[in-house]
Amino acid sequence: MSSQMLNQTAAPEQALATNRVLRNTYTLLSMTLLFSAMTAGLSMALQLPHPGLILTLAGYFGLLWAVTKLRNSAWGLLCVFALTGFMGLTLGPILNAYLSLPNGSGLIMTAMAGTSIVFLALSGYALVSRKDFSFMGGFLMVGIIVAFLCGLGAIFFSIPALALSVSAMFVLLMSGLILYETSNIIHGGETNYIMATVTLYVAIFNLFTSLLHLLGAMGGQD
Repeated sequence: MSSQMLNQTAAPEQALATNRVLRNTYTLLSMTLLFSAMTAGLSMALQLPHPGLILTLAGYFGLLWAVTKLRNSAWGLLCVFALTGFMGLTLGPILNAYLSLPNGSGLIMTAMAGTSIVFLALSGYALVSRKDFSFMGGFLMVGIIVAFLCGLGAIFFSIPALALSVSAMFVLLMSGLILYETSNIIHGGETNYIMATVTLYVAIFNLFTSLLHLLGAMGGQD
């Protein structure tokens, strides 16, 4: 009887904790997306050059390490904004390059709309269905590593077809990551809203840039 009472008490507490993580995650995610858009706009206005592959990877992985290290402190929040702001700065030159193309603004708006629809649809499905997508974790990790290495190969060996294939892979992988992470929060697998926010931000960022690349290629402008 006492065990049953403990379970009945723990269930509402777990639900409250999950709702708190969800609320904090989506609040912080909205703020970081806005901040990233601001830094991207600043980068575009100042016509800043792209920092290059090496500096981009060093900045991304360095700041990601800092976020992971400090995820349980207030400094972790600062690192989240540093990471997302940095990614916005690297996005600015890419957007400027597309804006210089015919119908470049249309491509960007379509990619943004597509990213929003995919994110809202998949997040909503995970929240409403409450299905457990934890089984996707291993597949997503391997897939992201393979896609990342293929992407580096496409850059170093200048293989446009491979680059397009990598973008298509990332669209699928990032869609899966949105499902996985949302499910992870719901089922208590992720209790740190800072890490949840970073995971979803990275998924949205890569989904947007991959869609933009594919749309540009389909329009014969990439």
